[in-house]
Amino acid sequence: MEYVVRVISFSEARKHLKSVLDTVNDDANATIVTRRDADDAVVMSLDYYNSLMETVYLLRSPANAAHLAESIAQYKAGKTVTRELIDTAEGSDKSDGSSDDNEHTNGDVENA
Repeated sequence: MEYVVRVISFSEARKHLKSVLDTVNDDANATIVTRRDADDAVVMSLDYYNSLMETVYLLRSPANAAHLAESIAQYKAGKTVTRELIDTAEGSDKSDGSSDDNEHTNGDVENA
């Protein structure tokens, strides 16, 4: 999804408030509302705002920020691995993320 910043005057935003609100909710982009004699403001959907706040919270941790930066660098360098998703409705529903395929790590085989 491409991020597009729209800019609209306060007067236009006031005249078309419903449309402005519908647009920011429909496309998850923000709209800057300019004002002549005051600071500008930003209008965005609640979902987009919550997403930004979660990102800010996660990046407060230096370890999280470093891990994200390393992951982005690996992606840009083409060091990615494609994996298939496991459908828990058809397969094992283990909450710890393990699968039955690799249960034994010490080489022993358990008889059933």
